[in-house]
Amino acid sequence: MNLRGKRILVTGGDGFLGSHLVPRLAAASGVEVAVPRFPEYDLTDREAARRMYRDFRPEVVLHLAAMVGGIGANRANPGLYFHGNMAMGLHVLDEARLHGVERLVLLGTICAYPKFAPVPFREETLWDGYPEETNAPYGVAKKALLVMAQAYRAQYGCDFVTVLPVNLYGPGDHFDLENSHVIPALVRKFVEAAESGAAEVEVWGTGRATREFLYVEDCAEALVAAAERLEGPEPVNLGAGFEISIADLAAVVARAAGFRGRLRFDPSKPDGQPRRMLDTSRAERLMGWKATTPFEEGIARTVAWFRGHRPRA
Repeated sequence: MNLRGKRILVTGGDGFLGSHLVPRLAAASGVEVAVPRFPEYDLTDREAARRMYRDFRPEVVLHLAAMVGGIGANRANPGLYFHGNMAMGLHVLDEARLHGVERLVLLGTICAYPKFAPVPFREETLWDGYPEETNAPYGVAKKALLVMAQAYRAQYGCDFVTVLPVNLYGPGDHFDLENSHVIPALVRKFVEAAESGAAEVEVWGTGRATREFLYVEDCAEALVAAAERLEGPEPVNLGAGFEISIADLAAVVARAAGFRGRLRFDPSKPDGQPRRMLDTSRAERLMGWKATTPFEEGIARTVAWFRGHRPRA
């Protein structure tokens, strides 16, 4: 699809990923990208979603809006996260069908994969087991929306495509310790510890669990590529192609923050899924996309942004 001149709408466009994606889409299309904002458009309400489509008349939609957080937030809000993500997705996708949207890109999640999926995760293994328990309600809701997108393609001919990104990080992330993901939480902890001269910093879990992280600008580039080039019903992984333990991750963030004290791991806190790493060959083959930002460089940029935008962060 040629995006030039298209009316594009991004749900969640004022969020972390959206703030990086919207300028790229505007550059690709040459027109202003519509960003409906909460609470004026509460997408868990069907009538609000319908009004959004009437007001903006989009030809292309990227559905990023989500209720999401780290392990602690997922454990505290399983019902809210399941209902909120299902409701938003049901309304956004069905109204896209009713309003004749030419293409919709659905943002899924790595949390949809089975807890013990073989590493690296391949899209073909998505249905081989139940997700990790702490984030299963969120992951299952997103998984159900993938099925909805495929069903609407099969029955109604809707051009809906789905991508599955790993954990994102980078400038503009959310650094609230109660709700943030692991990288922004560690950035805040280590920067504040370095400034206060603290002797140690606590890190959740054993440190043995592994994760893969994708720099937010790389993900934004991938979503533009998906809007332009992705075809077909099958989901596509978006990742950086590497795996790092939480212990090694903490050491990288500590160095970037200038913290030289001790790391104390708390095994009473959950590790979450034991391992996470994606096979990203499908994205390279179908979209011509591959992540390019070196991890330590991305961490350094994230730390610098946090220091320079403390009140907002």
